[in-house]
Amino acid sequence: MTAIGIRHEFDRILNDLAEELDVPPSKYEQAKARYGAVGNWLEAPDSPLSPYKPVIYPQGSFALGTVIRPIGDEDYDVDVVCRLEQTPTNISQQLLKAIVGDRLKQHGKYSQMLDPKDGGRRCWTLQYTEEAKFHLDILPAIPDDPSLLIRIGVPTDLARHAILITDSTTWDNDLEWPKSNPMGYVLWFKSRTRVRLDEGRRLLAMERQTRIEDIQDYEVRTPLQRVIQILKRHRDVQYADDEDKPISIIITTLATSVYQNEASVSEALLSIVPKMRIELENKKRGLAWWVPNPVNPDENFADKWELEPRKAQLFFEWLDLIEREHSELLTETGFQKIGEYLTEAYGAREASKALEKFTRRSRGGGLAPYGSPSPLAASIQELTAFNLPQRQQPIWPIVPRPQYSVTVTAKCRKTGNWRTLSINGQVVRGSSLQFTAKTNVQQPFEIFWQVVNTGRDARLKQQLRGQFEPPRPDATNPLVRNESAEYRGRHWIECFIVQYGVCVARSGEFVVNIV
Repeated sequence: MTAIGIRHEFDRILNDLAEELDVPPSKYEQAKARYGAVGNWLEAPDSPLSPYKPVIYPQGSFALGTVIRPIGDEDYDVDVVCRLEQTPTNISQQLLKAIVGDRLKQHGKYSQMLDPKDGGRRCWTLQYTEEAKFHLDILPAIPDDPSLLIRIGVPTDLARHAILITDSTTWDNDLEWPKSNPMGYVLWFKSRTRVRLDEGRRLLAMERQTRIEDIQDYEVRTPLQRVIQILKRHRDVQYADDEDKPISIIITTLATSVYQNEASVSEALLSIVPKMRIELENKKRGLAWWVPNPVNPDENFADKWELEPRKAQLFFEWLDLIEREHSELLTETGFQKIGEYLTEAYGAREASKALEKFTRRSRGGGLAPYGSPSPLAASIQELTAFNLPQRQQPIWPIVPRPQYSVTVTAKCRKTGNWRTLSINGQVVRGSSLQFTAKTNVQQPFEIFWQVVNTGRDARLKQQLRGQFEPPRPDATNPLVRNESAEYRGRHWIECFIVQYGVCVARSGEFVVNIV
């Protein structure tokens, strides 16, 4: 495959990956409907807040179009601002926070959803049902005087959205209100990608045969948005729960600052990552790292790096890692390991789904129009099929009997209590795993387990497995199998019930995607 061919296919795979990381438009509509309903309650004519003309608008990744699907069972976190027309001379932070919370508590449903009941440090959080996997953080705010921002160079159309917010950790000791400008940041972000955003809206309008005005920004994804989504998931998989991992606001700000309207995801990604390092060096103030808020240059998003240097260390290590990975992938031998790379970098669930799309779209299951090298086909097969070389074929006759069955359920535990894996193929972080088989086969019978691992971690430690294993000698219940979640990748377990030398029931593969 030529260098151009590799770059072309790499771009297609990155687009497929980003689509898997993205959330559907219906989730944006759901978020909009929910914070809209909260806004209606806060501004209702009989509301104590009505004289202050409350306005609710989104901030953060939902507003930027860079939100990604949560890993495992985590919630969608939707952040909104509740701005009241008030001045800091007429209201205190404590009172602003309280009157918004009191109004929420007057609503029968919202009062039950508040978590915690007395509010967080800055926000009131509404926790929706467990099935919804969704919570809403409501930040009380009032307008700020934009004149200072304008004097230091922030454009007026961005500065005028500046707000003052509440912070319970400082309001007793600091007369100054904390400042923010999330709407100004969103407008700055969209201005940096406006060319591609408008282009995407035009194309979607043509596809739907409708007016461009009917296409919402959240229905379009630009190369910049895709790159940020990819970088955020790479960060999440690489550093998991490490408190010093790169934070989203720094990733987003740096990537947006250096974006030059590249037309494709791969072009943007390969351009942005090395420039992020250069941008950091250029903005450094003496020995201090400085990532200025573009709508308030006096605010430093990297202010914690000086006292916590490991944060800066991990950020640069992470940039180095991404560049090394991409340099290798864009060679012919490296690209043949694309399936392994996607698993290790972004998680097996997203990797397998992205490559399934890739193979379905490609001619004859190959890499149209450049042909499909067999090593790459094998790499894709590892993520999309169960018939892998390390998987041993059954060693007994398989004679399923209609009256017999065996099913497998699973639990995981990182710390604390066991948690049931609700679906086959669920994503879990490194933890202990426990599988339980349930069968109606009458004794006597034998139990065999087959565990198949995939991915670089297991391969390097020669732990791909795939053989049939009886219950461990120390197992108190042969129908319960304990495993570790040591190796990242897509793995599965299957239970076989053997009676008189014949397999009379098999469970089918229970897949676990470990990140």
